[in-house]
Amino acid sequence: MSLQGRVALVTGGASGIGHSICVRLARAGADVAVLDLDRAGAQRAAKEVEQLGRRALAVAADVSDATSVADALAAVRRHLGAVHILVNDAGICEYVAFQQMREAQWDRMIAVHVKGAFHCARAALPDMQAASWGRIVNLSSVAGLNGGGPGLVHYATAKGAIIGFTKALAREVGPAGITVNAIAPGLIETPMIHAAGVPAAVIQQLADESPVRRVGVPDDIAAACAYLVSPEASFVTGQVISPNGGSYL
Repeated sequence: MSLQGRVALVTGGASGIGHSICVRLARAGADVAVLDLDRAGAQRAAKEVEQLGRRALAVAADVSDATSVADALAAVRRHLGAVHILVNDAGICEYVAFQQMREAQWDRMIAVHVKGAFHCARAALPDMQAASWGRIVNLSSVAGLNGGGPGLVHYATAKGAIIGFTKALAREVGPAGITVNAIAPGLIETPMIHAAGVPAAVIQQLADESPVRRVGVPDDIAAACAYLVSPEASFVTGQVISPNGGSYL
């Protein structure tokens, strides 16, 4: 599954799932641009990529802002070359009851997840079209499949929209040699989960109820991503892979 000669752009790559994906793709031979609001975290991840013998670039950008994304892509092209692989991982999570939800909270959730994927895909697609080869992987969530739970209406809506975006874009760009797929993780042990305030008791309960008796780790998702962006996955597009330990069947 060599990605030698390919340039990957991973949004939200400073920590959690995005960080693991950056490292996994570098081990497969890709050069990696790490995009994140957290500049210092992106720089640390880029350094890890370089320690694996690959070229890397850390870029600070807000995926919800089209100009910020365009500037980031220009920097990636200057330093690493054309983008062949895009992983839309940048995301946020919070718990808020629907009737207490402010419009700004709703708008921000949609902007980061849905507009973010839109901005990044639109900016990267010309490179993939020119190469007649490309891979786009959008990070959804099992919440986009099952509705999540109380306090997650805005999050589940955004993640469900990503699935629709994935399927529609796959149909449009497939003839150009570009595949588009989604990963819908179950509960994964990441800094974002803890920042969102998920109680440790809830995490343990979900692990106990899972058929595999554990919660996921970022490498579980990175492994799925590495397959989807590989040459071996050329016949896979418009699909949703859900590594969730059997919590959602």
